Amino acid sequence: MRPASQKPLYRSVNTRTHGVRHGSCGAYRYERHSKDEKRALSTRGSMHSHQRHGLDYTPLFRFLLSKVGHPWSQVFSEANARLDRPDPVFWMVALHESDKQEYVRTDENSYYSGLWVDEAGLLQKVNPQLTPEHMTHFYDCCTQTFNGVVFAHALPRERWPVAASLGHDSVQN
Repeated sequence: MRPASQKPLYRSVNTRTHGVRHGSCGAYRYERHSKDEKRALSTRGSMHSHQRHGLDYTPLFRFLLSKVGHPWSQVFSEANARLDRPDPVFWMVALHESDKQEYVRTDENSYYSGLWVDEAGLLQKVNPQLTPEHMTHFYDCCTQTFNGVVFAHALPRERWPVAASLGHDSVQN
């Protein structure tokens, strides 16, 4: 149990709003009551999906970025004590050289610096020089962030005037 003074490193988000989808919906209705389904052992298993919805780990990612240069064992023990499960830590932190990534996508519009544990056991950024200015904008429609800072959008494409597209020589006011 964590001390009362330490806040958890995750927060609950609303998943009951209109338009929120949670993975595969409705596929089972086409398989139900078939002979193959009745013979399968999976029908006798748990009815829980083992998927977790409605948790935002942004506080964890900010915590990990603030602990760059600190001993990994201390950082992990503190983070693990303030989480519901340890898995989200390893979305961002690589323990092996082969798992290192310069940046990690944690949400549809959120990117964070990739972290790794060096030979001395210290938490480090994979690429310390990577800043929002170095990031490319992946989609034109959305606002994207890198370590909580908004990317600079590419300049909007110049549109043709309506009159020019209709074949008129001049635009009248």
